[in-house]
Amino acid sequence: MKKAIFLSAMTIAVANATAIADNTVVLQADKPGARVQPTMYGIFFEDINYAADGGLYAEMVKNRSFEFPYALTGWTPFGTVEVKDEGGPFERNPHYVRLMPSGHNDKHSGLENQGFFGVTFKKDSVYKFSIYMRAPQGAGKVRVELCNPASMDNSMVYASHTFDVDSPDWIKYTAELKPTKGCDKGVLRLFLVHPDKPIDVEHVSMFPANTWKGREGGLRRDLAQALADLKPGIFRFPGGCIVEGTEVPDRYQWKNTVGPVENRPTNLNRWLYTFPNRLASDYYQSGGLGFYEYFQLSEDIGAEPLPVLNVGLVCQYQNWHQDQTIPLDSLQPYIDDALDLIEFANGSTDTKWGKLRADMGHPAPFNLKFMAIGNEQWGPEYVARLEPFLKVLKEKHPEIKIIGSSGPDSEGDKFDYLWPEMRRLKADLVDEHFYRPGEWFLSQGTRYDKYPRKGTKVFAGEYACHIKGKKYNHFYPALLEGAFMTGLERNADVVEMATYAPLFAHVEGWQWRPDMIWFDNSRSMKTASYYVQQMYSLNRGDRVLPLTMDKKPVAGLEGQNGLFASAVSEGNDIIVKVANTGETAQPFTIDFKGIKAKAPLTGLSVTRLTAPDDAENTLDNPDTVKPMTTKESINVTANWSTTLPARSMTVFRFTR
Repeated sequence: MKKAIFLSAMTIAVANATAIADNTVVLQADKPGARVQPTMYGIFFEDINYAADGGLYAEMVKNRSFEFPYALTGWTPFGTVEVKDEGGPFERNPHYVRLMPSGHNDKHSGLENQGFFGVTFKKDSVYKFSIYMRAPQGAGKVRVELCNPASMDNSMVYASHTFDVDSPDWIKYTAELKPTKGCDKGVLRLFLVHPDKPIDVEHVSMFPANTWKGREGGLRRDLAQALADLKPGIFRFPGGCIVEGTEVPDRYQWKNTVGPVENRPTNLNRWLYTFPNRLASDYYQSGGLGFYEYFQLSEDIGAEPLPVLNVGLVCQYQNWHQDQTIPLDSLQPYIDDALDLIEFANGSTDTKWGKLRADMGHPAPFNLKFMAIGNEQWGPEYVARLEPFLKVLKEKHPEIKIIGSSGPDSEGDKFDYLWPEMRRLKADLVDEHFYRPGEWFLSQGTRYDKYPRKGTKVFAGEYACHIKGKKYNHFYPALLEGAFMTGLERNADVVEMATYAPLFAHVEGWQWRPDMIWFDNSRSMKTASYYVQQMYSLNRGDRVLPLTMDKKPVAGLEGQNGLFASAVSEGNDIIVKVANTGETAQPFTIDFKGIKAKAPLTGLSVTRLTAPDDAENTLDNPDTVKPMTTKESINVTANWSTTLPARSMTVFRFTR
């Protein structure tokens, strides 16, 4: 009898060991769980790494209105040039330049603009140039040129147009420039042709004709298309730390970014000073990519807009040594900004801000549903300022979901203090941030399993895996991000949205890495992290399906051989996402429950991303790390087996 019991126990033990070794998971296809929100996977835009001016915003002229603190930053004057600040056409951008006669027939006056890391133009492409000019003392001529200073041709001028300026009033002049040759590091030149009369110039601008959706003064096509290809559910903007600012005057003010672009004031970017080792001494914001453009882009790419507004605090990281808080009794203008923004986004055209939206070209509302108040703030000072915002907004606009913050950390004192406060204040969601090493991501597979299932939800608003000593965009950290995201998906009743950060980086002007998309003036490159995000967003699903290994979540737990997995349904499709973070290939079996014999799974699409740990995409080799998709016919009602390559992220999409 004892021998029989012993053999039975041994049989069970061997069977369990075999099941674990085979990595068999049980998927309950007939027991759909939490709804996956349409906002689950999205994007977060912050103007860091020259993401806006010099990046997504396609303007090619730096300091186009001469409003940087040093008015000719970005410009090289020659001859006789004078900066003036009275009598200009734009109230909030008062500076302009007077091109003066040189006093000699063979001397010339003018300006050259260096653009953002050079003025890059392509052969036979069309560039739309515009400039405001007047002739204060009689008619004159101004020539605009696209030049290659390193040209070995007889002329460095590859395109030009001459304007006759004969009015004493400010007039906008336009021209299309079509270079005969291309240049990566060119300049834009303004040339006073007849040096006997001065000409005043203001708001010098040039865009490629081929912008996103062909809009005048629009977005750079390849970068905007990369966002659209993610099919994001949420679009968070404009930051980030730039919302806070380094000092109170530097904070991001959305009202300064709407209306005519010529009259949007320049603002200092707080990332200018943040990293002395990566100093960006001329990093300012033109406001050309403003809240109207952000809302419009959200609509274009099918994402819900999520603006972030200042709560009455500047960046606490940059102001530990001095008080830069707005007194509680002075918060009303900040609260009014939030109310006015809702009116701008959703108000009828007979309201002040709704009318401005209509005047800008969008009479229909943008249907704003979410708003974040504050970014990464912490402590009682944040809670005290958030509370009156919530009180007013919940009373006047209960239809808007308000997002609070859990601070800059993924755990610890600040985090532990803020979460109970956010629940007490009944914030709809809490924005969690985690820039953490690989070990952290491997340990967080069950992070949200024990969160309360009711009440305030989670927005994983900024996250990226930072491998120690290797803070660049190689494959391995992207794989760990993908592994972590299975826990977001499995807990869709707690986590309603998530966005990787940062989004963009110019290869010649970055302050922070890793980033999702890198670019120079003419090319762009999607990283492994981009493709992981895309694998999730294109396979979001509608409902979570229970998926377990030995009755436990597949979350890199002991005995799970470095596997992380989750499952969702989408109509009749079943989507399984699996990350094998280990160094060896693993067998993988899905034991489907609830698949009827009369309705088997008949099709399978497999999308897989795998590469050596240190493999990375570059501008010269943008496809080194890229997912591959294969399709096959199957006939499955129960068990289905495969092998997961070492270090791989795979999406299995089963169809009926």
